[in-house]
Amino acid sequence: MSDFEPKIVAFCCNFCAFAAADLAGAMRLQYPPNVRIIRLPCTGKVDALLLMKAFEEGADAVFVAGCLEGQCHFIEGNLRAKKRVSYVKRLLEEVQIEPERIDMFNLSSAMGGRFAEIVEEMTERVKKLGPTYISKKAEVVKS
Repeated sequence: MSDFEPKIVAFCCNFCAFAAADLAGAMRLQYPPNVRIIRLPCTGKVDALLLMKAFEEGADAVFVAGCLEGQCHFIEGNLRAKKRVSYVKRLLEEVQIEPERIDMFNLSSAMGGRFAEIVEEMTERVKKLGPTYISKKAEVVKS
């Protein structure tokens, strides 16, 4: 499976995580191109169906990145997102998908280096796990 390149979807809040991703680009930090970023006003807008839909559409991993805990611009949106990510981990286990394929991270807008590390970490984690049976089916349907 050495040629496997995972597809990773990142749901990032506008104020912190997306700004950190933008900073990583401005700093010209190198990280795997496997991630597709979806910009949200707040991670509190993420719900379980949206996260599961990403897997259904062929993602091998998903992560949610929001403001630092206690510093959410929308008071506690990132805390709601954390609960939803935890719920989706349990759902994935029920359908026999590794719960390590989804995670939640907290960043400030000045943490461009940390954003690059997260993408690297998720890419390596998923390469070890291999593709999901869902993403394999999605490839067949799309072709």
